[in-house]
Amino acid sequence: MKALIESIVASLVDYPEHIVIDVTEEESKVVYHLTVHPDDVGKVIGKNGRIAKAIRTVVYAAKTEGNKRIYLDIM
Repeated sequence: MKALIESIVASLVDYPEHIVIDVTEEESKVVYHLTVHPDDVGKVIGKNGRIAKAIRTVVYAAKTEGNKRIYLDIM
């Protein structure tokens, strides 16, 4: 899942070397915290959040083992 998020975001940003994805796993959910270079935040979020919503849609559609919910936080 981490590789999927990184590959999607890397194609959008100017500084792909600054992409950091931290994972927090709990009983019923897995939270991915995405951090990018400050100049790239707007590119990842998009106008009215459309790109962020599209990224979340793709990530949420992917399955994890154990039926855990997936969340993506963009910072």
